[in-house]
Amino acid sequence: MPKFLPDLRGRVAWVILGCLVCQMGLGYGYTFGPLAPDIIAEFGWTRTMYSAARAPQLFVIALASPLIGFLTIRFGARRVLCVATLILSVAFGLLAGLQSLWQLYVLVALQGLAVAGLGDIAVGQAVSQWVRRGRGLALGIVYTGSNLGGALLTRATAEIAVEESWRIAFLAMGIGALVVILPFALFAVREPEQREQGVPEPSPDDGELESDQDLDLRAALHTRSFWILGVSLFTFFFYFLGMLEHLVLFLTDHGMPLEDAAGHFSNAILLGMASKVLFGFIADRLPKRTALLLDYGLLATSSVILLWLPDPAFMWAFVLSYGFSTAARDVIYPLIISHCFGLRYMAQIYGALMLALLPGGVLGPIFAAATHDALGSYQIAFTTFAGLNLLVIVALWLVRDERKYAASVVG
Repeated sequence: MPKFLPDLRGRVAWVILGCLVCQMGLGYGYTFGPLAPDIIAEFGWTRTMYSAARAPQLFVIALASPLIGFLTIRFGARRVLCVATLILSVAFGLLAGLQSLWQLYVLVALQGLAVAGLGDIAVGQAVSQWVRRGRGLALGIVYTGSNLGGALLTRATAEIAVEESWRIAFLAMGIGALVVILPFALFAVREPEQREQGVPEPSPDDGELESDQDLDLRAALHTRSFWILGVSLFTFFFYFLGMLEHLVLFLTDHGMPLEDAAGHFSNAILLGMASKVLFGFIADRLPKRTALLLDYGLLATSSVILLWLPDPAFMWAFVLSYGFSTAARDVIYPLIISHCFGLRYMAQIYGALMLALLPGGVLGPIFAAATHDALGSYQIAFTTFAGLNLLVIVALWLVRDERKYAASVVG
């Protein structure tokens, strides 16, 4: 079998399917944008007040990520994913009864804890340990779950909000987590030691294996690649979550109907399903740093195109570049972390890098909201997004395999 094709048989196939469904839980976060107009109108909040709800959420995600990495290695991905799904269901069930701003902040933060558990760390570790041949493609397939969930939920919640209310939309999402996601987390995801008879063990030629030369978190902290990847995650979340929160608001500000604005947003998310699989396939056949630069180059392109919106001539170019690059980031980071530091401690190192979500993800939406509230326009925010994305590409050229560098220093 060609090396770039994953071996999807037996338990491996079930693990990949289970992880994919768990990743659908990340799609819940996409719904706050489409529901924003109704919620803001009902309570009379400013956009800055509403966007600030992301701050406690991202605070929880960032600080919980190193813990999730530790718990995944200590107790296994299955237990982490099951607990995270239960938390997700509770959070959205309670959001249906929202009455005040402080409740929004608390419940969105609780949802952040679920996102940390269902996110790329636990799922990426599980898939990477089960799949050696074609790991990038396998990760791409699994990570489509967040886009599938986001694409379905943004449209569904917008329709429910129009026909019923945003409260009913939140309640339906809470019930859906229990009915759809939990059974897959509980019965499909397994740990590598539970490998079934007949599922082949990986050979050294199948891809990167754990090694005694792998760097742990302490060693990774002393490398330049760790800090460059951390900065790149900061800029990514600054831009990605800024647009996640404000794209629909920006488009409706310029007269676009909510259904159409939510549709463009949904299409960008839906495109990520194809981009993750395609990019995973490409990443298996390219040097990992080259794949990283390719993704961030397209990300920067999307932020430059953003400066010409809402011109209809540029709308689809933005949707394509933004949807492809932001989704592909999920695939390349487990691969580049394994490339730089090895597989053994990937979950812990990824968890530590996710601390960049706290400043980047918090400041991006608030910065965009504050500039809009002060100037009546997103132009300053959008220009800042483009400038940061262009600068970070230069730094990413310095990323390297730190295991080889460490071995050469010792030698």
